[in-house]
Amino acid sequence: MESMNLVKGYGKINLSEDPASSLSTRRAAHKRRLTIALIFTLFLTLLICALVGAFIHASNSKDRTPSVSSNSADSLKAVCAVTQHPESCFDSISSLQSSPPKPDPEQFLNLSLQATIRELNNISSLPKTLISKVNDPGTVSALKDCVSLFDDALSQLNQSAELLKVGPGEKALTEKKVKDMQTWISASMTDQDTCLEGLDEMGSPLVGEVKARVQNAKEYMSNTLAILSNMPSLLQKFGITLH
Repeated sequence: MESMNLVKGYGKINLSEDPASSLSTRRAAHKRRLTIALIFTLFLTLLICALVGAFIHASNSKDRTPSVSSNSADSLKAVCAVTQHPESCFDSISSLQSSPPKPDPEQFLNLSLQATIRELNNISSLPKTLISKVNDPGTVSALKDCVSLFDDALSQLNQSAELLKVGPGEKALTEKKVKDMQTWISASMTDQDTCLEGLDEMGSPLVGEVKARVQNAKEYMSNTLAILSNMPSLLQKFGITLH
């Protein structure tokens, strides 16, 4: 019986108790853990870099002034967007463009002013024409005032246009020029309103006709004044240094 027991236990190897095998297993497990740790560290580093890059890009985007398209039509729309009558602003300036102008707010301001002067010239003879068609003394008196007011308005607009005519090396706009133009264009708008108020006070039946005829000129004046008043922000939007 004893010999049989010896034979049964003979040649039986317990792997868990083999030192060499146990050491090899631990080393393999350690190596796997190191590999996993390195992969995780690399992934975490890439993730942090991506987040930092996104944050920097977002910060730069907030600080950067939005660029305006170099396309003339898009640039004009951006300028006219500051006015109360963007459609008439766009149409009036577009009608004067023989070729696509440089996307420059100062150039669009000049074109808006020229469109205003042209429109006021077209209706400048209106009060005189109407005087010859009415017999009402009150209406005639109010129309005579309109003749003078239209002349004053046109003179003030022409004075504003002269300020935009500059020679080589001269500044198109200065603070003084801007203030003078704002004063003159505002006065021109007031002249139109005064004409209509005078006709209305006299109970003239022509007030509606005159109001309709001067509507475009009033809108053009309003547009020009709005562009002028917003010139600093427009120049910044177009990436142009304020003079």
